[in-house]
Amino acid sequence: MTTTESPIRIGISSCLLGQKVRFDGQHKHDRYVTDTLGQYFEWVPVCPEVELGLGTPRETIQLVQLEDSINLQSTRTQIDLTKRMRSFAKKRVKQLDDEDLTGYILKKDSPSCGMERVKVHQPKGSPKRVGVAEALLERFPNLPVEEEGRLCDPKLRENWIERVFAYHALKELWRKRWKVGDLVDFHTRYKFTLLSHSEKEYRQLGKLVAAAKSVPRSELRQQYSELFMAGMKKIATTKKNCNVLQHIIGFFKKELDLRSKQELISHIEDYRQRVVPLVVPLMLIAHYVRLLDVPYLRNQVYLNPHPKELALRNHV
Repeated sequence: MTTTESPIRIGISSCLLGQKVRFDGQHKHDRYVTDTLGQYFEWVPVCPEVELGLGTPRETIQLVQLEDSINLQSTRTQIDLTKRMRSFAKKRVKQLDDEDLTGYILKKDSPSCGMERVKVHQPKGSPKRVGVAEALLERFPNLPVEEEGRLCDPKLRENWIERVFAYHALKELWRKRWKVGDLVDFHTRYKFTLLSHSEKEYRQLGKLVAAAKSVPRSELRQQYSELFMAGMKKIATTKKNCNVLQHIIGFFKKELDLRSKQELISHIEDYRQRVVPLVVPLMLIAHYVRLLDVPYLRNQVYLNPHPKELALRNHV
């Protein structure tokens, strides 16, 4: 992974940074977010309820099913805040255009900024849940968005962080006066990364890049961005990672002696059987890339997609 000059700016629910903006005047400080991810990201805090003018502390609010619509209401006084919140959300996400965001972390279960499965109260029957981050997701369809609760899942956490760094790299490509050759280079460097997430999108992107000179640049940029981020959003599974690792072995088949090759294959099989984490075969591969000086692999983002200090590939 290469460093870039522009910072990685992430939108985030303010309470997760320790800001006392919740209804009870408290916060939901997430130490992993501030202490670990904060080493690599710049935060852009947003609290819809406070910014709407509801104050702190305040009456709680909830989503309520009313006939064919879902409304936002204050819990005790039942004041309808739906129109105000929708108007605010539309205006606020428009302002976020100027923040150059590369990702977003939402507060789970929040009626004003939860991403999915937020409780909706109904007059009769059990409460159901829906997503309420429509304005954000609609305006920024390629933006890596996740809830802080889901980041506790190792696979979801790795996927979101990897998407953030990949999206940042893609934005850096578009930021300069890029040529088709620059896009070809970018696509080549992300070959194994894309294959570990989705072979379908990788193949579609390959066809798009092959026809790049016949596609208007603005259309090419939009289509590539959409397909690239759609592919990256799919979880990299053990099976897909093993397929990628087997592809990589092919670059060593003439240079490695039989014993070394068998050792590498053994580590990959241990990973397949979930005896060891992905980092084990990757460390050996990285060693051979340096030792044998394989330029194609040395430039592959797959081998170093995010800071190693985050240890995202250390889980089985």
